[in-house]
Amino acid sequence: MASVSPAAVDSAPASLPLTAMPEVIDQVALARLYGEPLFAMPHDLYIPPDALQVFLEAFEGPLDLLLYLIRKQNFNILDIPMAGLTRQYLVYVDEIRAHNLELAAEYLLMAAMLIEIKSRMLLPPKKTAGGEEPEDPRAELVRRLQEYEQIKLAAARLNELPQLGRDVLRAQVVIEQSLAPRFPDVNVVDLQEAWRDILKRAKLVQHHKISRAELSVREHMSIVLRHLQGRKFVEFEQLFDPSKGVPVLVVTFIALLELAKETLVDITQAEAFAPIYVRLAYTPT
Repeated sequence: MASVSPAAVDSAPASLPLTAMPEVIDQVALARLYGEPLFAMPHDLYIPPDALQVFLEAFEGPLDLLLYLIRKQNFNILDIPMAGLTRQYLVYVDEIRAHNLELAAEYLLMAAMLIEIKSRMLLPPKKTAGGEEPEDPRAELVRRLQEYEQIKLAAARLNELPQLGRDVLRAQVVIEQSLAPRFPDVNVVDLQEAWRDILKRAKLVQHHKISRAELSVREHMSIVLRHLQGRKFVEFEQLFDPSKGVPVLVVTFIALLELAKETLVDITQAEAFAPIYVRLAYTPT
């Protein structure tokens, strides 16, 4: 909603032409200069055309401006002097129109309503068909002003309450709980690196004797299981004997993969890049 500020209201007559500027307005000073009241504009004072535009965003609309004028002049809101209020309101609306025509549109609508109320008060009252006294032309305006003032005061009280992000910040505490230690999973890259290290050492002790041997994966699966029997953890490298040659190492590695596939053994490590360990997947009785 468009708005005007009290600063602009108090100084609005300052930008009017000197011919239309009275020396004193309701015995209220136009401004204060070094603490002294100023009732007339200096003849050599230059006011830029856009000097008041920065103050046009404090009032929340026509009702806010009317309420400000009523409270400033200590008018009784139940018995508003429409002539004086309308005259002051029109002075401020003329100031708004000189700077922002779009902003003045809704204020002009309220000005028309004030003039209508003033005109109806000048006409003799007409009694209703039931012989009752007609409603005061100001009644609707008074009702709207009272409702607006109540909402404005309630909004001010709400704004004084502590607000999250403005007055207080939400505390966040993260507590990590673990019922059982969980070891990092061994990925394929770690197995490949460990396997390459075993092959490198096997080549250092390899023999050039050529022989044909039949190797059984199932047999080496049994050998690995017997090697793990009764032991909590066995280092991955201890399951291989480089002195038996590369074929035995390959079959042993395949047997270990088969055991892991059938969930008969667990391959774990304490942390990333740590040594790899193998253990039975069941607890011996």
